[in-house]
Amino acid sequence: MNDDYYDLLGVSREASTEEIKKAYRKLARTLHPDVNPDPDAAEKFKRVSQAYETLSHADKRRQYDMGGGPGMGGGGFPGGFGGGFDVNDIFDMFAGATGMRGRSQGPVPRQRRGGDVLRRVRIELRDVVFGTEEQVTFRTAVLCERCSGSCCEPGTSPTRCTACNGSGHVQRVQQSLLGQMVTTAPCPTCEGHGDVIESPCTSCSGHGRTATERTVTVRIPSGVENGTRIQLRGEGETGEAGGPSGDLFVELSVADHEMFDRDGDDLVTTLSVPMTTAALGATIPLDTFDGEQELDIRPGAQPGQEITLKGLGVTPLRRERRGDIRVVLDVDVPTTLTDEQRELLEQFAALRGEEAPRRHKGQKGPFAKLRERLRDL
Repeated sequence: MNDDYYDLLGVSREASTEEIKKAYRKLARTLHPDVNPDPDAAEKFKRVSQAYETLSHADKRRQYDMGGGPGMGGGGFPGGFGGGFDVNDIFDMFAGATGMRGRSQGPVPRQRRGGDVLRRVRIELRDVVFGTEEQVTFRTAVLCERCSGSCCEPGTSPTRCTACNGSGHVQRVQQSLLGQMVTTAPCPTCEGHGDVIESPCTSCSGHGRTATERTVTVRIPSGVENGTRIQLRGEGETGEAGGPSGDLFVELSVADHEMFDRDGDDLVTTLSVPMTTAALGATIPLDTFDGEQELDIRPGAQPGQEITLKGLGVTPLRRERRGDIRVVLDVDVPTTLTDEQRELLEQFAALRGEEAPRRHKGQKGPFAKLRERLRDL
């Protein structure tokens, strides 16, 4: 049928794309098969759609105006709509949020996963070295002992919802400017579950869980870091209506130690020793996490020198070899001396030829030498 596309849409040949789109939408509201069951209306809707497909596209419209004929542009209904017009705009006119474009997926289960629980635990550096176990106590939801998660009083069970016949959804018919509209929504009687609990459990008020305090033993491996989180699956909050439990997360905080700092898998400490000990050497006791150890300071130890005790550090995660203890020496030089101490040190310096250097008479100092060099330039 050789219709004039402009006449079909009821617009002039100078009409803008927006005017063409507006005219098409107006006709679609009355001719669409979901609104108008008349077979003639459906046929006219196809022709109107083909006209819109051609005139809404700049190139196709130009070819049509140049004598390409009504068939120019192909497409049409039902192949799709051009010109940036979304076919879903038409369907949105006749369907609700869960109407024609989306079907119900059935009743909504009452069971829901429980929430996760986070607790923070403070541990000592010793626990990092060897690992430990901690008792974590927290208040959470657990399975109701009275109904075992069924949400019903013992001896009763949920009954099928008569309002939605167990589907969990109901259809609503509304009148609008476009005619009769049918939408789908969750059933208000059963809240979308498809069944009704007529006798809720008196212990949990129909939720299938109750609040209580729980204590969980957490194994903390050696080598953990400050801020490490340990996940215990299924030890969190019990889900509603007997749903799966969430997880328990334990975040670790490592307390500072009065003697050792951690450096990777090593433990580091600074030991202050007298000047005489550094010079003469000594074997002194050192408290470690493995008990008292002997620290051998060799004669002539220097400030900042490190002494290593092998295998007494941290046991890293998933490995057996422990780190070391590194002892950094800090030589304590006295700031005040008695007359006797000074005399003895002077004698010692004399024996070693370490008296304070003196400049002999006539010997030029560094500044005098610098002045001479500048004068010679």
